[in-house]
Amino acid sequence: MQQLQKVALVTNASDYAGPPAVNALLAAGFRVLAHDERFANIARWQDFATVHVGAEPLVAHSGESLIEAAWSVAGRVDAIVSNDHHPATHVPTPDASLTELRESLEVLVERPFALVRAAIKRLREQGVGNIVMITSCRTRLPMSGGAIPDAARAAANALVRSFAIELAPLNISVNAIAPNFLYSEAYFPRALFVDEPRGRAYVQSTVPVQRLGHPSEIGELIAYLATTPSRFLTGSIIDFAGGWPAAQPRPS
Repeated sequence: MQQLQKVALVTNASDYAGPPAVNALLAAGFRVLAHDERFANIARWQDFATVHVGAEPLVAHSGESLIEAAWSVAGRVDAIVSNDHHPATHVPTPDASLTELRESLEVLVERPFALVRAAIKRLREQGVGNIVMITSCRTRLPMSGGAIPDAARAAANALVRSFAIELAPLNISVNAIAPNFLYSEAYFPRALFVDEPRGRAYVQSTVPVQRLGHPSEIGELIAYLATTPSRFLTGSIIDFAGGWPAAQPRPS
């Protein structure tokens, strides 16, 4: 009996961990549905498709419509990669905008919540599924002025643990990869942290492995979590930050 090709859905596929997720899942043999609202622009999709050969575009504006579109196109989805990113605004709290707080919570918490909520019925009917959320480990070492992105990312990581215990009886695993110092134009753009000597020096002095994470490295981890048959691996939030934050030496 011929085995059905597995299907993966990657959200916000054109940035952050999206491109390496698409590449790694294609290499693992998945049929990959690449979601991004920007793919409504044909030129943007064509640019992406030229680099990520074999991916299929999905354009949707809500979690429910995206899940319906994915199952309509493929009939099933074995792995969902919720790749969520939003500009990390650092300002002193007295100057912080409540609008920016609401926008951060909407993008980084409300949207993945809506996506998973919409997917539960389909995954329950299917009988199995892997959900991989891309969050952040930035709250390991909070920075002054970072209350808004810290709060949003902490909430997203809390969602992972709550989803995991709720969905474990349904044979659905929920895990997160929590990066920091991952190369992406969303957070650590090449011009500032690769090409600029001061940016490189900052990374080398801050990250124990002395470099930014390669996109292909997070792609490998995404593919593993998307393909593992283990149901016991659930509720994990895996730091992906090259050993950051390192313990500071104690004064002698």
